[in-house]
Amino acid sequence: QVQLVESGGGLVQAGGSLRLSCAASGSIATIDTMGWYRQAPGKQRELVATIGSKIEYADSVKGRFTISRDGAKNSLYLQMNSLKPDDTGVYYCYANVLMGASIRFRGFWGQGTQVTVSS
Repeated sequence: QVQLVESGGGLVQAGGSLRLSCAASGSIATIDTMGWYRQAPGKQRELVATIGSKIEYADSVKGRFTISRDGAKNSLYLQMNSLKPDDTGVYYCYANVLMGASIRFRGFWGQGTQVTVSS
């Protein structure tokens, strides 16, 4: 199996910054795409940013958030600057993983970390 563990969430005032981290562990042969998604109360989960062969951002976070990864550590990061109350939600890490004994990639999710931005 594969586990994704997020960290770095918390409470911050509008205009502040947070850095999220995600560590993947388990039977991992390789990871192609990793990403961050978020879910606000009463809303559907939405893409924030992904990184694989290219990097993509949601329009709402462009210029404020930066996604990065450390392939050697199977880790993913999200630097969030100029945070707004609308950025509040649970942030989930996602990884598309080729497991050690498999021939197919499979998606895994972390448990999520809460980000709250106060006005």
